[in-house]
Amino acid sequence: MRADTYGRDGDFTRTGSDLNDLKQIVHRKLLSETEFSILQRMNRRQLGERVAYLTDVVAAEMNISLTGRARTQVEQEVLYEVVGYGPIQTLLDDHEISEVMVNGPTQVFVERAGKLELTDRRFADNDHVMRIIEKIISPLGRRLDESVPMVDARLPDGSRVNAIIPPLSLLGPCITIRKFAAERLTPEDLIAFNTLTPQMNEFVQAAVKARLNILVSGGTGSGKTTTLNVLSSFIPNDERIVTIEDAAELQLQQDHVITLESRPPNIEGRGAITIRDLVRNSLRMRPDRIVVGEVRGGEALDMLQAMNTGHDGSLTTLHANSPRDALARLETMVLMAGMELPVRAIREQIASALHLIVHQSRLRDGTRKIVGITEVQRMEGEHIVVQDLFRFERRGVGPDGKVIGEHLATGVRPLFMEIVEAEGIDLSAEIFAAPRMGRR
Repeated sequence: MRADTYGRDGDFTRTGSDLNDLKQIVHRKLLSETEFSILQRMNRRQLGERVAYLTDVVAAEMNISLTGRARTQVEQEVLYEVVGYGPIQTLLDDHEISEVMVNGPTQVFVERAGKLELTDRRFADNDHVMRIIEKIISPLGRRLDESVPMVDARLPDGSRVNAIIPPLSLLGPCITIRKFAAERLTPEDLIAFNTLTPQMNEFVQAAVKARLNILVSGGTGSGKTTTLNVLSSFIPNDERIVTIEDAAELQLQQDHVITLESRPPNIEGRGAITIRDLVRNSLRMRPDRIVVGEVRGGEALDMLQAMNTGHDGSLTTLHANSPRDALARLETMVLMAGMELPVRAIREQIASALHLIVHQSRLRDGTRKIVGITEVQRMEGEHIVVQDLFRFERRGVGPDGKVIGEHLATGVRPLFMEIVEAEGIDLSAEIFAAPRMGRR
């Protein structure tokens, strides 16, 4: 009888489905022939030996001859089914990939260097995707079924996970994983990436040390949390910092940091602890600084109240398309708190609380840049007056598809410089100098 072989190009000569069939049978045999308690006690080497043995047995039963490379691939992917997250484990291990998107069993996309790519990873069927979702959420005490068809969770390394299943998703179960950065980026990294200039870095560092209230705005995936991480790194080491997030992503290195994380409702729909609950509680924890990962609802009012009642130097982010849009969204979120406040009162609270808006964007070439640093100055009539201090001026797109442009100061000295100087921080006037004509 002819033995089918696995070719060097990675495909069986008879049919491409044989490899998947082999992996599934080996996986089923491993689970059926080995008690779960024994599997849990096995180390990686012992588990690998068991998988290798079963691979040889099943391949012989299927009359399939495997090359060394094919055998290694089968063994590795079966191991990932047991101790990892199946077909997407290698993507999660790749440090160049920032996001993994599973669109049903047959499509897996990744984001690499800001660009989306379709991969060759596949799941066997919808049940296979569901098994991986269950593996992610079950340690967290969460559930996903037709009565609760979407869930937010996180991996042990802090990566954010969203899953949604039929009947809401018509493609089948979908998973979106925003990977947690393995290494914390530094200000020098952002300067090297041309996210901001050394002058802008010196300015925001002074603003944080001078305890100015800063809002980081931007669209989804624009790098707001990374920038918030960098801004938080400028907080002096002798201050007590309380961080509040849905999923703990901030990586503060100071000695005195208390990390709070919101909690979704349990299976009975009870026990939820919201960001707003945590912001209110943090005010009783004697914080020097409050850092909120993102405001998206009524907690905006409590955050503004904190900024206006002695908790200077607070930092937060929100989704917005521009600094002016960020102020409009703040107004809307304050109204979501259920307080019947007139618009002028809300705007006065915002103008009094905020000093600076750092706006970030992901450009069409996938790069992430701080495209504007804007001062919130005062109220004039019914409107909040804002003034750009730095902005990214786009010149066009190069032949390689890269956006061409540069960061420029507007030549305006911020009104809050008196606060900065009162803290003993000396900033050169050259930082704010606009470029002379002909020197761009």
